[in-house]
Amino acid sequence: MQRVALVAFPGIRAFDVSVITEVWGSERTLRGVPPFELRRVAIAPGTSIPMPGGLTLTPDRPLDWLDKADLVIVPGLGDPDTAVPAPVLEALRRAHAAGTPVAALCAGAFALAQAGLLDGRRAVTHWYLAPQLRTQYPEISVEPDALFIEDDNIWTSAGTAAGIDLCLHLVRRAHGAEAAATIARSMVTAPFRTGTQAQFIEHPTPRADREADALADVREHALRHLHEPLTVAALAAHAGMSPRSFARHFTAATGTTPLRWLLDQRIAAAQKLLERTDLPMPEVARRAGFGSEVTMRQHFAARLATSPRDYRAAFTTASAPAGSSPIAR
Repeated sequence: MQRVALVAFPGIRAFDVSVITEVWGSERTLRGVPPFELRRVAIAPGTSIPMPGGLTLTPDRPLDWLDKADLVIVPGLGDPDTAVPAPVLEALRRAHAAGTPVAALCAGAFALAQAGLLDGRRAVTHWYLAPQLRTQYPEISVEPDALFIEDDNIWTSAGTAAGIDLCLHLVRRAHGAEAAATIARSMVTAPFRTGTQAQFIEHPTPRADREADALADVREHALRHLHEPLTVAALAAHAGMSPRSFARHFTAATGTTPLRWLLDQRIAAAQKLLERTDLPMPEVARRAGFGSEVTMRQHFAARLATSPRDYRAAFTTASAPAGSSPIAR
C-alpha cells in the first residue's frame, strides 16, 4: 500500500486533506517508513478545488489514476449533503470493483453512500451525523460508536481525530506497527487509541485533577511494568482507588476497560519486539507480559488474525541484537 489516491472534489475538508497528506505525503524513509506516492486525483487536474474555510487544493492526476492506486481515500465533507460529481462516484465504484481498498474519513462516508458502496454494509461516521446517515441511507448498517470500521475492503471512520486513527491503522496493516508508530511520533499523536466514540458522546462531568492525574500515572506505571503480572486490583491500588471505582473512572476516561487497554498495550509491545529484535518467541511473550508463547499466539490470532511468527516474517525491519529491546526485561 504505497500508491495512495486522495480523491478531490468541491466540498472536501481541509483538515482531512491535511491528515492524509501528513500520513502519506511526508518523506520519512530515513526513519524506516516506506516511500509513499500520494496523488491528488480529480476530474480536472490542475484546476483549483475550493474547500471550506477559504483554502484550495490543486489536484495533480486525473481520475483514471485510481486504477494504479493501492489505496483510494476520500476526505471528509464540510457538508454531508454535498453532491459528489457523477464521474467521481463512478471512479469510486470502479476502484472497489477492481479490489482496491477504499476509505473515507468522517462525513466522507456520505460520498461512499452516494456511490452505493455502503449498501448492505457496516459503516461509521461522526457520531453527530450518524442519525442522518442512517435516515438518508437505511440500507447501511450504521454503527455510531466505532472509531473506524472495515466491511468488504471499504473503510469508514468517525469524526476528525478518528481519521488519523484510521490512516495510521491502514499503515499498520500494510507496513507494520513500527512504521505506523514512527509516523504517529512525528505527528505527536498516539499510534492507536482504544475505546469508542462513546467516550466523546457522553461528555462526563469533569473529574478532579487528582483523579485524572492518578489515572495518567497508573497508565504510565503499567507501560513500565508490562512484563510483570498486572491486575485491576493492583492498578487500582497504585491509583489509590477501590477496584470498582478505578474501573469506572478508567472506562469513562479511555472508552475501554483496564484489562482491554492492558491487552492492547501488550500486543503493541509484542509487535515492536517482533519487528525490532530477533528475540525468541518465549522471551517476546515474557517481556510483553503474556506469560507464555501460547497465550501470545492466541491473542495475536484473535486480534490480528495472524501468528507472531507470521507477523515477524512480514514486518521485520532489521536484525537487532537480542538485548537491544527498549521493553523492560
